[in-house]
Amino acid sequence: MDPSSSLLTVSVTKITTFTISLLFLISCSTFTSTEAYDALDPNGNITIKWDVIQWTADGYVAVVTMYNFQQYRHIQSPGWTLGWTWAKKEVIWSMMGAQTTEQGDCSKFKGNVPHCCKKNPTVVDLLPGTPYNQQIANCCKGGVISSWAQDPAGAVSSFQVSVGAAGTTNKTVRVPKNITLKAPGPGYTCGPAKIVRPTAFMSADKRRVTQALMTWNITCTYSQFLAQKTPTCCVSLSSFYNDTIVSCPTCACGCQNGTAGTGSGTCVHPDTPHLASVISPPGKSDNTPLVQCTSHMCPIRVHWHVKLNYKEYWRVKVTVTNFNYRMNYSLWNMVVQHPNFDNLTKIFSFQYKSLTPYEGLNDTAMLWGVKFYNDFLSQAGPLGNVQSELLFRKDESTFTFDKGWAFPRRIYFNGDNCVMPPPDAYPWLPNDSSRPVISLLIPVMTLFLSMAFLFAHV
Repeated sequence: MDPSSSLLTVSVTKITTFTISLLFLISCSTFTSTEAYDALDPNGNITIKWDVIQWTADGYVAVVTMYNFQQYRHIQSPGWTLGWTWAKKEVIWSMMGAQTTEQGDCSKFKGNVPHCCKKNPTVVDLLPGTPYNQQIANCCKGGVISSWAQDPAGAVSSFQVSVGAAGTTNKTVRVPKNITLKAPGPGYTCGPAKIVRPTAFMSADKRRVTQALMTWNITCTYSQFLAQKTPTCCVSLSSFYNDTIVSCPTCACGCQNGTAGTGSGTCVHPDTPHLASVISPPGKSDNTPLVQCTSHMCPIRVHWHVKLNYKEYWRVKVTVTNFNYRMNYSLWNMVVQHPNFDNLTKIFSFQYKSLTPYEGLNDTAMLWGVKFYNDFLSQAGPLGNVQSELLFRKDESTFTFDKGWAFPRRIYFNGDNCVMPPPDAYPWLPNDSSRPVISLLIPVMTLFLSMAFLFAHV
């Protein structure tokens, strides 16, 4: 064999091995959304606290409280669903502020019949308007829980449960296992219950402190990848200095496979005849998402328009559009990351809160609607949008319209990361000669052309 051929084969093998390794590393660094860690809310979680407040003849009475410590991710209608598996043969005698979805087989009980006899009960919140004798504090909101930054008082949900056939002392009680939380769908992963120091309670007059007989905590964290396999929102961009409107990336949230009424039901055109009957078929209730047919197929689009430039300020218009015909977004919120939020001067018709997940870095803002004005984002249609304008003061050391600086780095809607256009597609200044024109495809094509050239000279 020609030595040069052997050398060429070894070189090609090394190049191929290196390319595969490089692609593997890139793919590993790409799918970071599978992790429950959120860089903009590193300490965000839902903590479920069980406080045993009374021993009974065959068990205990506990108050279960869910605290949503997530800054901007809330639980919307139809609300949370909490489940677990009993460690022994416990039953639920009664509940206040919530109920189980199934009673289970309670045939062995004579006289008093438990509320639930299932080994793995599923609990849901009661609806608003529940009779007062079935309520406790922070219950009965239909499972809706606000985010911590948006409404701390509404970021709590509680219910009371009387458990039988259980332990009656701290040493004989067994904590539940396999805790699950749906809000309202998948996305949350809950750790095991951990016994902690009993919770202390302050009396109304703040002159006496009592404590729970026993307390355990469960911590649940969110992963967008577990919640849905495809994104739920995208971002489009435009500016006053460029006629180009950068649309959401094509197929950002999926691709069109068909239209409603043709069998697939993936999307519907707004000019479809009898649109109302397609959205809500007669005789049945359908809550599955039905989005308007678009190139991006996202239920939500956030549009960022650089509107005006003043001597000391610059102005942006933000529009959120709902393309889902079967979903209204109550208590919606949006998180935007941009370096000029440290000089936000005025915001119109939205509420605003600065998020500072890291000390000394003020580049992240949470925006949401004004109560009773635009905190409700209607389903797709003429009213299915909300908008506001933001006025920023220029910082001479950082401000520029060059290289897409005026556009956001990242946008979340209702806690989910939205798909951004590629940076080289951003609207650029007309006189900008430094716009990159190199595609990521070029290095790959160069590699294959080089290999082809080497083979041609073997």
